[in-house]
Amino acid sequence: MANEIERKAVNGIPAVLGLVLVAGGAIYLVGTGAAANDIIRIVGGLILGFCLLLIAPGFYSVQPNQAKVLTLFGRYVGTVRGPGLWWSNPFFLKRSISLRVRNFETAKLKVNDKNSNPIEIGAIVVWQVFDSAEAMFEVDNYEDYVRVQSESAVRTLATSYPYDAHAEGERSLSHNAAEISDQLASEVQARLQKAGMKVMEARISHLAYAPEIANAMLRRQQASAIIAARGLIVEGAVTMVEMALKSIVEKGIVTLDEERKAAMVSNLLVTLCAEQPMQPVVNTGSIY
Repeated sequence: MANEIERKAVNGIPAVLGLVLVAGGAIYLVGTGAAANDIIRIVGGLILGFCLLLIAPGFYSVQPNQAKVLTLFGRYVGTVRGPGLWWSNPFFLKRSISLRVRNFETAKLKVNDKNSNPIEIGAIVVWQVFDSAEAMFEVDNYEDYVRVQSESAVRTLATSYPYDAHAEGERSLSHNAAEISDQLASEVQARLQKAGMKVMEARISHLAYAPEIANAMLRRQQASAIIAARGLIVEGAVTMVEMALKSIVEKGIVTLDEERKAAMVSNLLVTLCAEQPMQPVVNTGSIY
């Protein structure tokens, strides 16, 4: 595995000044040699000019948050990270690689969740190259590698959790966004580590049931919500009835036998649990 080696290069500004002086000397030798018909001066000026042509390709610039990966005849020799104008061996092959933070959004993938329900899911991955040598030499194309491995991690994650939690304490894609995002980031990082990249953030950007079951799942969600709401209503109604009976007994407002208690409980529960307002009925007689 190739690991990054930070390489120091020659500052390009002094090298440019030296190159200008050498160019001026070459022109001077050729000019004076031609005027004096001096072959030695002419040859010397031509040799300096040829040296200039060899030295000039060694200049290169590095932009902020960019690096130059240097190779010599197929062998990795180092990476220059400092921004500015530099000069290195003109025979080095210089390849640029960005060190900026980048983000990638996966396509809307259609997969089955843990309960085998077809869902659509997409994610955003924020990543950055931290080892230029690994990113350049360990994979064929590191940007395509990020895309493929991110989609693979999203598919793996989607099959590990249900879309909705149907049991208490169960984690789901729709209700545990923070935990799912952290696990997604870990999944993607494990795949990108070997390619010299680190994941800054990963989160789900799109989550929905597949169109063919969306209506059925919506009705199921509505039914679950109704059942949960009715359960709370009944629990509250029972508590209120209990409090009413207890208050009547403690304050001695009226003495109720078991039959009247049962009738009162029935009436109160119907009144409290009914979805429509109840119509009062005045009883002027006795139930006996």
